[in-house]
Amino acid sequence: MTVLSGTLVRQISRAGAGDPGRLRVDATARGEPVTLHDGLVLVVTGVRPETSLAASAGAALGSRGAISVDKAMRTGLPGVYAAGDCAITHHRLLGETYLPLGTTAHKQGRVAGENAAGGRREFACSLGTQVVKIFDHAAARTGLRDHEAAAGYNPVTVAWEADDHKAYYPDSHRIALRVTGDRQTGRLLGLQLFGHKNAEIAKRVDIAAAAIYSGLTVDEVSDLDLLSCGRVPGAGLLAACRCLK
Repeated sequence: MTVLSGTLVRQISRAGAGDPGRLRVDATARGEPVTLHDGLVLVVTGVRPETSLAASAGAALGSRGAISVDKAMRTGLPGVYAAGDCAITHHRLLGETYLPLGTTAHKQGRVAGENAAGGRREFACSLGTQVVKIFDHAAARTGLRDHEAAAGYNPVTVAWEADDHKAYYPDSHRIALRVTGDRQTGRLLGLQLFGHKNAEIAKRVDIAAAAIYSGLTVDEVSDLDLLSCGRVPGAGLLAACRCLK
């Protein structure tokens, strides 16, 4: 696998009769022209909030041009609520940001709907917990990466690898972890995981999400009564947290 960062893709076309079934990518990497041939090209364009209607009605905009809302999902317009990918996200560690995720949108929508019907509920803030399947592997994260934690924290990140269960038991898979904590308070700030799709990546990151949400330190996470072997979410996380200490 070859990874090219800082690369500008100029054109994607069929490779030609001499290379059937493949694609040609013409790009510029570090100021030099690059031509690649491959069978699959993923185009990840990102998300941009569509807020022209809200802005024209007088709603204030916040991070990345998303609609500014309080934790009750109220806009600055009387009786108007906003939720989902068009609205800003209140993050538990970062404060106001923009983080368009389906799970976040559902939670915001429930808060907005309940309050619009006369309730008094607040969005409990997001940690950006997410997972994506990549062929037969999965990548997941929650909380902050090292460079994100630099705003307001004194972060340290430890990379680690562990088996999803004891290697002497058949069908074990290696999981790559990156654990981020705060040097001053010892608080757990983030976790990233990458491993086989059968290694319960999503459920493992859920443990860290619950710990970060609750404000646990790395010491407290390593003291949790989690199973550290077998096909369970806790495998590997405890070892990485102990290394982080």
